[in-house]
Amino acid sequence: MKEKHFYVALDDYEHGIVIDSLNEKRKDLKSEGKTTDAVDDLIVKIGFAPQKNFKVVERERRRHEAR
Repeated sequence: MKEKHFYVALDDYEHGIVIDSLNEKRKDLKSEGKTTDAVDDLIVKIGFAPQKNFKVVERERRRHEAR
């Protein structure tokens, strides 16, 4: 079975917030004496993710689609 891939569009500010949040989670896990392997892997994946330029087109949500 083929592995699913997820793509998320982040600007520089959002990218920084994600990395900072993962670092905070890593610190918390480390202080609790738990393993940080999964968080470390995510930091590397997100930190070194390739950048791609594309145009984002936002549509106005319909009333029944809004959450």
